[in-house]
Amino acid sequence: MTGRIVVVGSLNLDSTLRVDRLPEPGETLHSAPVLRAPGGKGANQAVAAALLGGRVALIGAVGDDDAGRTLATAVREAGVDVSAVRQVAGATGEATIIVDRGGENVIVVDSGVNALVDPRQVREDLVAGDVVVTGNELSDPVVVAAAVRASALGAVVVHNPSPFRALPDGMPHPQVLVVNEHEFARFGECCMRRRSRCLPALRGGAVVVTRGSRGALVLDEGAVTSVAAVRVDAVDTSGCGDAFLGALVERIAAGEPLVGAVRRAVLVGAYAATRRGAQSSYPTASDLDAWDAESGREVASAG
Repeated sequence: MTGRIVVVGSLNLDSTLRVDRLPEPGETLHSAPVLRAPGGKGANQAVAAALLGGRVALIGAVGDDDAGRTLATAVREAGVDVSAVRQVAGATGEATIIVDRGGENVIVVDSGVNALVDPRQVREDLVAGDVVVTGNELSDPVVVAAAVRASALGAVVVHNPSPFRALPDGMPHPQVLVVNEHEFARFGECCMRRRSRCLPALRGGAVVVTRGSRGALVLDEGAVTSVAAVRVDAVDTSGCGDAFLGALVERIAAGEPLVGAVRRAVLVGAYAATRRGAQSSYPTASDLDAWDAESGREVASAG
């Protein structure tokens, strides 16, 4: 492997509202002052992988506004190649995140110009890479184009179907599907209706199921492996799934077996949960080592 990671994904400006508890339908609550910071699942995943030492490129779009320039700069400064992040006319994507005092969150996304990324851009910008990451904050045609092109290049495809949609028609089954428990259940429902488009494990792929405070499951080659959680006092779980995925693909690109990569990813997700924000909560490899030394935990192998 060359160790190159290509993330085909979104860039959003995150606006985070902190409340004592999540609101009930129809309820109005007061929040702490809003925190605005770089986000978007694609950008988060790319930053998480790059900070850990991965060689990462991001394919996506930002608007011709201050938010777009801020996002592109933040990702570049984290060490990500942003030459394929295009500035287009329109508004940059935005996400509103509500976080309660226990760290749980709900998120609503306005796609903005993420919706303008098209399959031609992916086919032009995607080159041979060992690990290609796709996700559902971009359109189905873009996801399919990325997976088809990646497969033709012999790349490993890691797909994160969030927000949830079934695998689109024409998409090669990814080698690794990363889902949370709710998405895993939705795929089970999908299997009952559309047997040809359900879990890649049924066709030889692997599935990683993230389970929050209960760790993760790895379904691969007919075996199910449970990976224990790292116990922490969570202050903000927004962006933790992206931290997990970024760490996972950084280890896959380095040639680590999947279960070992998941152990490392669980640790990185736990680290991120102890800090506020998304990209601002992600560790470098040295940050992770120092945190482990202070806590007495054993950090999963980085090589």
